[in-house]
Amino acid sequence: MKGLLALAILTLLSTQAFAQARTVFSGIPSVKISEGGLERLPETIERNKAVNLACVISEIGGQYYWASRENKQMLRNEGGAFVTYVALDGAGYVRTILPSLKAAASLMSPTEERFDYVEHVVLGLRSVTYYGARK
Repeated sequence: MKGLLALAILTLLSTQAFAQARTVFSGIPSVKISEGGLERLPETIERNKAVNLACVISEIGGQYYWASRENKQMLRNEGGAFVTYVALDGAGYVRTILPSLKAAASLMSPTEERFDYVEHVVLGLRSVTYYGARK
C-alpha cells in the first residue's frame, strides 16, 4: 500500500513539474511612459529596442505567469473585449484586447484602435506603462 501511495505522489509531482508552458499572449511595445509623482516621461520605442521589452504571458497547468517579468504568477480575468492579467504580488498588470473583438474595441477610442495591449509595471511609487501590438 505504501508503494502505491508513493507511486501516486511521484506521478502527481512529475506531472506538475513537466507541465508544458503555453504562451497565451505575446506583444511588442511601441510606446513607453515612465511616471513618478513629480514627472511623466513618454517616449516612442524603436523596433530594434522594443523586441527586448516584449511582454509574454504563459499558462502552465491552469496557472498564468508573467514570463517576461520574472515569471510572476498572475490572475486572469475576462470581461467584454478585454482580458486582464494581474500579478498576485501587486507588481502590475497586462490588459489585452481579444483578437476576435478588436474591431469592436477599436470603436472606443484611438488608443484601442492603435494598440492591442497595455502593460503596467509598478516600481516602488513609480510606474512604467507600455502600449503595443500583439506579436
